[in-house]
Amino acid sequence: MTPTGDPTEPRPGPPVDPTAPGAGFPPAGWVGPASYPVDPTAPQPQGWVFPPTGGYPAGAGPYGGQPWYPGAPVAYPGQPAYGWYPPGHGFDPADPLVTPPGVGLGGWFERCLGAVRRGWRLLLPILLLTQVLPAAAISMLALVVDPSAEWEATTADDPAALPDGFAADLGVVLGVLIGGTLLFGLVQSLGWAAGAWVIARQAAGEPVSLGTALGYGVRRALGLWGWTLLTSVIIGFGLCLCVLPGIYFAFALSMAGPVYLFERQHPIGRSYRMFHDRLGLLLGRVALVAVAVVVVTVAAGMVETVASLPLGTTPMDSPVTAVAAFVVALVGAVLAVPAHLAQLVGLVVTYAEQRAHEGPVNSAQLAGELS
Repeated sequence: MTPTGDPTEPRPGPPVDPTAPGAGFPPAGWVGPASYPVDPTAPQPQGWVFPPTGGYPAGAGPYGGQPWYPGAPVAYPGQPAYGWYPPGHGFDPADPLVTPPGVGLGGWFERCLGAVRRGWRLLLPILLLTQVLPAAAISMLALVVDPSAEWEATTADDPAALPDGFAADLGVVLGVLIGGTLLFGLVQSLGWAAGAWVIARQAAGEPVSLGTALGYGVRRALGLWGWTLLTSVIIGFGLCLCVLPGIYFAFALSMAGPVYLFERQHPIGRSYRMFHDRLGLLLGRVALVAVAVVVVTVAAGMVETVASLPLGTTPMDSPVTAVAAFVVALVGAVLAVPAHLAQLVGLVVTYAEQRAHEGPVNSAQLAGELS
């Protein structure tokens, strides 16, 4: 390049020998910007933070936050997954049934409400047929075989003595109640299976009907009933040892029913592992369901007890009081419907969330497993 004589034009420097000692390094005596004093109160360029330690939160700093690339989520056992879950990639943040990892209690509660809004027209008759009527029937059986009035009459002279035929009467009461509970438990298992089928199919956008739901419930009722009996025995044994072991077994085996319906193998072992792999998450969800069930059930029982007081201790002696007793028992069972609904929806949505922590899953996959 030939100089033109313009004093503002840059002049070429002497050629640099790349093999010379110190080539490519700053000349001796050069002072870099790191040696200048820094005033933390002085205005900083827009978008920069001081000091630049690298510890600022995500989204801060000159480059802001960077989006996740679509891909499989990164997750470790017992920890929430991180990443973006686009529709069709296994995780869908808008899935109406499956709560993605990391969404939290709000997402779980929103999906529970969504399941109720979508399915109450079918779930309500299912629960009335399979939960309310059996509960009312068991209450009537208890009134029919209740020997308390006869016991009071025979012990009027000596309240400390055992009533006549106490052992036989007690055996009859226990036999009728246990047998009735077992029999109607099969019908209730039919309702739980039918309700889970409705919840999963509706979340996947598939057609549902009352007859088809009850048909599915009939196919799965016997197996679900057997596993329910086994878990009830385990929980009862824990309650006999002490109250706390029974409560522990109730929480640890809370997923046994959904596991049987969706996976149909090892429901007790799978439920136990789910509980211990994500103890806090599952414990919190099931505790909320249990609180709702207990509060509604106790309130319904109190209403039924108060309404039964005018009927006396022997309502079955008169046709009028017997019909009134049946109406009271039926009303009490109807008032407990929200408890059944909360238990059904809460456990199914909780199970779906547990599956999401184990790997990508969506409503369509879960609905397909209910066959």
